[in-house]
Amino acid sequence: MNEFDPSRERPAVLFANEAFYQAFADRDFAAMGALWAESAACVCIHPGWPALSGRKDVLASWQRILQGDTPAIDCHLAEVHFAGETAFVVCYEVVGRDWLVATNAFVREQGRWRLMFHQAGPTPPMTAALAADDADDDGDDGHGRPN
Repeated sequence: MNEFDPSRERPAVLFANEAFYQAFADRDFAAMGALWAESAACVCIHPGWPALSGRKDVLASWQRILQGDTPAIDCHLAEVHFAGETAFVVCYEVVGRDWLVATNAFVREQGRWRLMFHQAGPTPPMTAALAADDADDDGDDGHGRPN
């Protein structure tokens, strides 16, 4: 029997989180669709949008966003938390000149971590400044890779 071990799952959750931001950066709707859960409930709250529930509505929103003229997005200081066999990542997003704080929740489906929840919203300037300082000081690009 395989017992759930968060320390062994942490890299896989961070990889799934990074894949989410990579799909956004590449404007790759197929990759974005593959990241979202199929069995678990899906909810997405984009900044300034009402809450979207259900895989169909969530993916329709991503299709609209990825086809639009949106600025690049970078993820920094991703921190994984576990609640049983569900994981969530709290991180900072840099969109253009703005900083957002985001939560991405993941559930295990078909042997891999898949998104079930995303919410991003503005963060106070002091929090953004501290996050920017930490991102500059930690010697990596926010994804665990050296600068």
